[in-house]
Parts: sequence; C-alpha cells; structure tokens
Amino acid sequence: MALDIDGTLTAVGSNHIAPAVKAAITRATEHGAVVVLCTGRSLVGIRAVAPQLPVSYGVCSNGAVWWDPALGEVTKRVTFDPGPTIKTLRALLPGAVFAVEQIGVGNLSLGEFLPGDLWGTTTQVTFEEMAVPTSRLVMRWLDHTPAELAFAVRELELPGIEWSVDHTEAWLTAVPPDVSKGSALDELVAQLGISASDALAIGDGSNDVEMLKWAGLGVAMGQAPAHVQAMADEVAPTVLEDGAAQVLNRFFPG
Repeated sequence: MALDIDGTLTAVGSNHIAPAVKAAITRATEHGAVVVLCTGRSLVGIRAVAPQLPVSYGVCSNGAVWWDPALGEVTKRVTFDPGPTIKTLRALLPGAVFAVEQIGVGNLSLGEFLPGDLWGTTTQVTFEEMAVPTSRLVMRWLDHTPAELAFAVRELELPGIEWSVDHTEAWLTAVPPDVSKGSALDELVAQLGISASDALAIGDGSNDVEMLKWAGLGVAMGQAPAHVQAMADEVAPTVLEDGAAQVLNRFFPG
C-alpha cells in the first residue's frame, strides 16, 4: 500500500492526518497490508508524519531516498549534480529560489523561501556552495502562480534529471535520472517479494503518475489535476472528504 502524503493523507503542507484516515490505515495493517509512505517530501518532512501511522517503509524525495522507520536509518540514497539545472532555471525564471536537501538535517538554500516551505534547518549559501551532489532540488518561483510556471517550462528540457511541477504552488522538484516513486516502489517490492499487481497506490500530484501507473490499483484523489486522474484506475473523493479512508474502507472494512 503506497500512500502519498500532501494532498492525500494531509492537506498540502500540513502534518495533520484525519482520525478516519489514521483508523483506515491502521485497520489495513491489521489485515496484513504493508504501508509505504511515498512522498516528494524530504526525510525531515516524512519524519513529521510517520510516527502517526503504522509505517513499514518511507520512500522520500520522489524515490531518491529510502528510509526504514524501524531502524531509523536511510537504506538507499541516489544523488545528482544540481548545478546545471539551477543555472538553467535561474536564467529562465527570474526571482526563483532554490534549495537542495541535506538528508536528515534540512536544506541549503539559494534565496529566501516562504515561511513553512522547507522542512528542517535551512542554511543560506552561495551557488558554488549549493552545487554539491544532492538527492533532491526544489525551486519556488516567487510571486507567480502554478499555471505561470507550467506555461514557462512547457517546452523546457532539463537533461540528467527527473522533474515535476506542482499543481498547487509555483514549485518544481528535481531528482536523479531514472528515479521516480514508481521505480523506487518497483525495486522495493521486489526485495519484499510482493508483486506490483497486489499493490494499491493513492496520490494526487504529477509526481504520483508513475506510482499510480505502476500499482495494480492506482487511485487519484478527487482534487488531483485532470492529467493525474486520467492516469489512475479510479478517482477517490478529495482529501477534505477523507478520500483515502473511503478507498481503504472498501478493502479493509471495520
């Protein structure tokens, strides 16, 4: 059972999980389900949510960082050089700010993000200090809308990375090449001896598309953009309606 966090288990940017959603996930584990939180959040961000749930694994940074809650350790990390991507985006998007993940600590930041944007400790640095191997690069285009960002990057090519734009904020996330939630889950379940056909995935964003396509049953949240819903097998009610709980209750009734 692969579950996105923001927009699926919580409101975007929140750490609060509704009681109905917590109960449904707990009940699923009592029936033998393995719960994997699969998120674009950094490790610091996922740690703010995981203690509320019976989580077996955490796939962070859109698949670039794996975390074992029982061990309290990162079990896999993939990195890339963010320098070329930052240079390209700075030239295209004046006013954009950037941050690279420091696993388990926070971020190195080039420019000031909005309050609450970044998890953990944020350290302001120069471009040269920021251009170090990282698992996750994020960018916010200040004073612009998600639609403006999507239009600006519609024909953009960023070689050597995987990237996605958010549908609720003017926000872009980049991770190493050939890394996605779907690819990470495929590798993880192979190690666990579980088939993708037996997996249920629930998500709401562009970064969830590969995960939804990979799972035996991919469910998009009701507020997900049309292109995400089109890639899913079915559409749940919205996060405000505890849509994830309504889906899980069908398979794991109380």
